[in-house]
Amino acid sequence: MCLAVALSKYPDIETVVYEAAGNFQEVGAGVMLWGRTWRILTLLGLDKAFRDLAGVAVDGSQDPPFNWTYRRSDMGSEGYKIDTVTLPSCPMHNYHRAHVLELLAGMLPEDTVKLGKRVASYQRVADSSLVAVTFADGSVVTCDVLVGCDGIRSVVRRYMFESLAEKGLPEMKKYIEPVWTGETLYRALIPSEHVSKLGLGGGRKYSVLGDPLMYCGKNKHFMGYPIGRGKWANVGGFDTHPEAAGTLYSGPWVQESSSEELRGVFAGWESELQEVLKSIEKPTKWAIHQLQPLPTYTSGPVALLGDAAHAMTTHHASGAGQAFEDAYILAGVLGHPSVTRRSISLALKAYEHIRLPSAADVMSRSGKTGPIYEFRSPDSGDDHTSWISALRKQFDWIYGEDPAKQLKSATEWMAKQQLASSGRSK
Repeated sequence: MCLAVALSKYPDIETVVYEAAGNFQEVGAGVMLWGRTWRILTLLGLDKAFRDLAGVAVDGSQDPPFNWTYRRSDMGSEGYKIDTVTLPSCPMHNYHRAHVLELLAGMLPEDTVKLGKRVASYQRVADSSLVAVTFADGSVVTCDVLVGCDGIRSVVRRYMFESLAEKGLPEMKKYIEPVWTGETLYRALIPSEHVSKLGLGGGRKYSVLGDPLMYCGKNKHFMGYPIGRGKWANVGGFDTHPEAAGTLYSGPWVQESSSEELRGVFAGWESELQEVLKSIEKPTKWAIHQLQPLPTYTSGPVALLGDAAHAMTTHHASGAGQAFEDAYILAGVLGHPSVTRRSISLALKAYEHIRLPSAADVMSRSGKTGPIYEFRSPDSGDDHTSWISALRKQFDWIYGEDPAKQLKSATEWMAKQQLASSGRSK
């Protein structure tokens, strides 16, 4: 959706979004946007709208800093604080995913978004540069560029890598299916009034309605933070079986659970967390999967974006932010004055040139952060001093190269490739 908004600034590019869900309320729960994502929102002119959605001053004067408190919670009824990690110059806002999608959709021309349209397949049109996309309802559309933003189980990715395998690269098949991380996540939204009735509201030193909070223990951790202008606490408890990482998960990836099952997972943990668990009525249970780092995001006029390209663990809360970065770079190269229908594939390669290594780095760091939270990382273990140091190191990417400079690098790379190509054709 962010890609469509970014492309809408180019009058010569017509964009249509096909969304599988029947309405946005069916899509996801919490979204966390870091300071790095805010640079992109500012570059796209979306920062004020997103601050308004968060319920803070649109001039940025009320942007909350990143403050995340970590507690050791599996040592009995009384846990203790390990540290509060503060990242300077890094505003952080939390949202309900449906609200973000509704906001972005509202910025697009009427009829840009088509709901209830699930991709079934695509193919290149013979003797043409066009792509034909077939939907589950049997309808077909053609386009100059197909961008698969269809999530971790991406149909577009499947067809892309099957096609590459058929062209003499059989090893590409291993990138089609996601792999289980060995992690199970119990998710829930708790109404703020329910939390407050249990004495877990703003009057406590630590609160799932205050700054983000994480209860940590061996092979498990539990997090909570407010979303929707404080109307809910978005909470999640992880139960990890490291020995199962990379195996096939038997059963539905998402299913209903129960408060009893969740309390059993965290039985014996500190009393403060037990009170939070009592406020959860109907958690859902998610088998957390991720992709292997892909060798390419593009094939001809087809590209992958977001989870379809780099679905990762949730430990950096960066899936949405990485999709925003994808959208910013991809829109910038497609909208560049030098790009025509004949150079679409090159523009997509310029996008890949920047985003593939960058997203792969964040994916790797996220994968290393979960073991730190759960005291099983070779970089830290149970030692709190090395634990804090290892954790802070994993978030260095937030202060990496400015997105605007990355876009400049992408367009410069594209220009060099065009120059080299013209030289070879003489």
